[in-house]
Amino acid sequence: MIRHIVFFSAANPDDVDQIHDGLMMLAEIPHAHHFEVGRNLQSDPIAGDRVDLVVYAEFEDDAAMAAYKAHPIYAACIARVRPLRELRIAADFKAS
Repeated sequence: MIRHIVFFSAANPDDVDQIHDGLMMLAEIPHAHHFEVGRNLQSDPIAGDRVDLVVYAEFEDDAAMAAYKAHPIYAACIARVRPLRELRIAADFKAS
């Protein structure tokens, strides 16, 4: 199992809803075992408000994650979200 976590911040705070809606497009891609988008509660006093949204997905294996990233909806999501975001940090790890 691969866990995929991506952190996003909006370049303009007024665009957080648009980014959220764009990221929700990814839920339509069938290759993820589990998928969700959540708003950062911003409860960490050290990190402050640097992250607005978090994407969390689980994939059975590398092939499933590659198929997810090759899906046309993934490209459409990038085209919609990239102009609105400031920060994007992704982390992937194999769950034990």
